[in-house]
This record gives sequence, structure tokens and C-alpha cells, in this order.
Amino acid sequence: MRMNDHEYFRSCIARERNLAQLLGHQHIEECYESAGTLWDNARALPQWTRDWQACGPLMTEYGLTVVYGPEPGQAHGACARIGSTVVQFADHPSRDRAVMYGIVRELIVLLEHGRAAVRAA
Repeated sequence: MRMNDHEYFRSCIARERNLAQLLGHQHIEECYESAGTLWDNARALPQWTRDWQACGPLMTEYGLTVVYGPEPGQAHGACARIGSTVVQFADHPSRDRAVMYGIVRELIVLLEHGRAAVRAA
């Protein structure tokens, strides 16, 4: 079920904040002047769920693979599977955004459960 644009945007920011914390960023804040940009001290953090230049390196650094197709047992309903994470394209504004969101979500799961180690920046 697709959420409205504002809710979706806030969920992206929340995922990015969660990932930043897991990657060791400590002083994360969001400024109203730059809505949607998280900052650690004076450094802007990557927009992992919204920008391929930020998200792409996560795939190679952590060896994440994307598999496209319907969910097992379903004839319809396009989705992407990244590890144990499945994202339905219909729940996101575009396929790109769905895949980036799924990559971030999967990396969060891996880091939280100790199945991936934080890499040095």
C-alpha cells in the first residue's frame, strides 16, 4: 500500500538517519533550510534512498545483489529482492526509488543483526 508523498519522504529520511547511526555517525540533525538533508556536524550525509550516486557504492561495498521479478508463488506483482528484503514497485514512486529503499533497508537489517561489518569511510 503506497503512502502519500510526505509520508514516503519522511520514511526515506528515517531510513537514512537509521543507516547513518549504524555506520557510526553520532550528531545527526536535519535543518529546515535544507529539508531532506541530514547533517553530521557540518557535513551533509548521503541521500542513500534518493540518489544513486550515494546508494550505488553501498551495493558494491557490502556485496548486495538485486534480483527482479514477481514474489515466489505470485504470477503478477513486480518486485525486487535484495537479500531477505523484498520491495514492491507499486509501493514506491518509481522502480529506482524502490530499489534504493530496499538496498538501504537490507543493509540496516544486516548491520543490526551483525551480518555485515561497518566499513571504514
